Amino acid sequence: MSKKYFGTDGIRGKVNQGNINGEMFFRFGLAAGTYFKNLKKSKQVAIIAKDTRLSGYTLEPALVSGLASAGMHVILLGPLPTNGLAMLTKKMRANMGIMITASHNPYYDNGLKLFGPDGLKLSDKIEMRIEKLIDSKIIKNLSDPKKLGRVKRLENANDDYIQILKKNFPGNFNLKKMRIAIDCANGAGYKSAPNLLKSLGAKIYETGTSPNGFNINLKCGSTFPQKIQSFVRKNKAHIGISLDGDADRVILADERGKIIDGDQIIGMLATRWKRKKILKGGVIGTLMSNYGLQKYFKNEKIKFLRAKVGDRYVKEKMQKNKFNLGGEQSGHIILGKFATTGDGLLVALEVLFAMRKGKKASEIFNVFKPTKQLLENVTVKDKSIIDTLKCKNAIKKASKIIKKQGRILVRKSGTEPKIRIMVETDNKKLLLNCINIIKRSLN
Repeated sequence: MSKKYFGTDGIRGKVNQGNINGEMFFRFGLAAGTYFKNLKKSKQVAIIAKDTRLSGYTLEPALVSGLASAGMHVILLGPLPTNGLAMLTKKMRANMGIMITASHNPYYDNGLKLFGPDGLKLSDKIEMRIEKLIDSKIIKNLSDPKKLGRVKRLENANDDYIQILKKNFPGNFNLKKMRIAIDCANGAGYKSAPNLLKSLGAKIYETGTSPNGFNINLKCGSTFPQKIQSFVRKNKAHIGISLDGDADRVILADERGKIIDGDQIIGMLATRWKRKKILKGGVIGTLMSNYGLQKYFKNEKIKFLRAKVGDRYVKEKMQKNKFNLGGEQSGHIILGKFATTGDGLLVALEVLFAMRKGKKASEIFNVFKPTKQLLENVTVKDKSIIDTLKCKNAIKKASKIIKKQGRILVRKSGTEPKIRIMVETDNKKLLLNCINIIKRSLN
């Protein structure tokens, strides 16, 4: 049975269309509050953080109203990276954490990411139970007037998050000799990222730290790496750090401005962790992870498994196999030793820690030669087009052509009205041919 509201990473869509509006956010709050309240824990608390979208001001009150109506007390944290919310959910022993965000999407989208008391994203099973409560009659889940929740604001959430991050490293760790360029995507990390790096003594050059409600991810951040490339070169920085709208992704640029994607970051960290005897079990990637990374891990005798696309599925497979490192090419990387979900700032700190003795970014990265990979995102009116005979035949034809020379993956986006086509092969002509065969079937 498929889910009705939740996608691969929470709930997401265009504001004031479909499910992203005040009425539905009230229902989401009421349903989630009712579910967690029914677990009968003594303390009934939900904490809420958000990114910098203007729509957050309209959706947050509706969500709060739903939670309080279910009898949940609510603590508002304001703009904060997604993993900051996950960490504080666990630290504060809250029943749940809710992040209002559409991650790397444009400002006109918004959504929700839900975390349980353990700081983990909810399982498909729990999401489906909450969906049933969303569709039930409101009157059934409303609390008695004497049992309504209270609401308050916590002003120092970013400071608390920074302190949690710093405690993962030795007390004498500092960045006093480092010049760091950082692009915060005008998103949730615009306060914590610069403050963290400054507190460690780095000389920083910041961009994407002036959110206005509309410029989140706009020609900046991890989905627009050209910005950090030029910013590193302009300021002669040792490294560039580029976050996305809710700061759970990171893409890097070395001192020459060369982009370092999530696969290269994972490759470096796995190699380093194996040498330091920190790596447990192996590495979890996704269906989108580069084949070159898989071959590299095989040569290095590092176990490598693939999960479905989405950092939640990566984490679930990490737990199942007792691995402590996993992630996606897009920069969602989970350091299981420290965190329960992707955290761009935490990953950046781990990289900076590896560079602390004067190593250049260009020296520690590029540990494997990536197989040529082309990803096309095709906007469609109805994602079910992927299930039509025309599309299935096109995929079959392309797969037959590529045979053992590469790999093809066609899937629905879990967060946008798009079909994602990935073709991987070192044969450039074959790469383009297979992409075009499948694209034509989506028109």
